[in-house]
Amino acid sequence: MKILLVGSGGREHALAWKIKASRLCDRLYIAPGNVGMEALGELVPIAAGAVTELTHFAATQKIDFAVIGPEDPLALGLVDALAEKKIRAFGPTRSGAQLEADKTFAKKLMREARIPTAEGRCFSAVRDALAYVESRTEPLVVKAAGLARGKGVVVCRDPVAALDAVRNIMEKKVFGPAGAAVVIEERLEGPEVSLLALVDGHTAYLLEAARDHKRIGEHDTGPNTGGMGAYSCPDLLAEDLLKRAESEIIVPLLDALRRQEIDYRGVLYAGLMLTAGGPKTLEFNCRLGDPETQPLLMRLQSDLVEAMLACSEGKLDQITLQWRPEAAVCVVLASEGYGWKADPEVTRGVPIDGLEAAAALPDVQIFHGGTTRREGRIVTSGGRVLGVCAVGADVAAARRRAYAAVDKIHFAGMQLRRDIAQI
Repeated sequence: MKILLVGSGGREHALAWKIKASRLCDRLYIAPGNVGMEALGELVPIAAGAVTELTHFAATQKIDFAVIGPEDPLALGLVDALAEKKIRAFGPTRSGAQLEADKTFAKKLMREARIPTAEGRCFSAVRDALAYVESRTEPLVVKAAGLARGKGVVVCRDPVAALDAVRNIMEKKVFGPAGAAVVIEERLEGPEVSLLALVDGHTAYLLEAARDHKRIGEHDTGPNTGGMGAYSCPDLLAEDLLKRAESEIIVPLLDALRRQEIDYRGVLYAGLMLTAGGPKTLEFNCRLGDPETQPLLMRLQSDLVEAMLACSEGKLDQITLQWRPEAAVCVVLASEGYGWKADPEVTRGVPIDGLEAAAALPDVQIFHGGTTRREGRIVTSGGRVLGVCAVGADVAAARRRAYAAVDKIHFAGMQLRRDIAQI
């Protein structure tokens, strides 16, 4: 089977690693990929958001199956375009991707389906958003309504900070066009967990749970990022909470999508807050999380391509996934400036040392997120540069192994958190 993987980050490197191991994969193309994926497939110089070019490539190369990693091409309708060419794909159509691309749409759907979530309001006018914040006294969360690559959320300690967040998002456009509208919510308290499910239009199959660390600084300080690390282990989410999340969140959402005549297939990602009153939904995403995908796939024993094909063909009821009983931990190494500045301002082109030594450690995988090659050396090319992942008997063991690998890697300005999976 010829498979096309779309994307270039750490999530896509982990996907490429797992897809290449599938008995169904004869040839793997990766568009555009990065240097860490060179040994896994043929890199194709087409941007992930170039829907027309990707569709033409898939048709001319007679691709059997496409796997779309990031949210942008899903929101742009890549799955729809491939379907017109009779090419199967893993991921929702443009209408399904609204769950992530339009937080206003998602909030409305949650209200209609009575899915537990934070109380909040949606605004497209700056004046109305500011007036609403001025009427509040409690801590708030301000979210850009559009796609902001996981960074469009500002957790505010008080309404004064929320006023600044609204101005930054809607007037200064710090998250670009994603800030044309905002969702302003009450600030929930409790541990966060990522619950991901495979969906085939009518059936949902829950994956093992994962937890990521979004703040740039240790002890959850500083601005939100796309994620500075994650871990997954058996029983991360208690069985009663898992069943409650499935019955109160996942199933009602799928029912609501069907009422909207949306045939949702691919991944449904629910970001949950485990509050004193039970799990509440922070957001929905339409793709695998990054970095959560990395430790999840380190633990997955089953053939990933078989599961993805089952999603696209409506055959999830024929799949049973097997997981390693150990824990997996991922520590993200980021460029100088990441999290504190806009991504274009992060330091790039910095040589990276120690990759081979780190990768040689047992049960360690290095997934590239923002790397390229310059004059024969691997250098940084983005904000989140590497995901250093390890498996261990439990979270503590996996954590020690991951940080042992981290300590062998160096590049100037390297940022990381030393408290990932510290439980």
